[in-house]
Amino acid sequence: MPTYEFRCRTCDDTFELQRPMSESSAPASCPDGHADTVKLLSMAGISGTRQQPAQGGGGCCGGGCYGS
Repeated sequence: MPTYEFRCRTCDDTFELQRPMSESSAPASCPDGHADTVKLLSMAGISGTRQQPAQGGGGCCGGGCYGS
């Protein structure tokens, strides 16, 4: 089940809730009972891997155009 992060606008507390994706937009009260909360954009689903650029050959000249 996904975890969603929220911030309370009243007490400025940040908290997490686990709930089904079908309820991802449902309102959430903070642990102190305040109803004025906002769902935060979470980076948890973003992969930490970085794709390296391709080496060598390139375009019509095979990469030999540079530094000639």
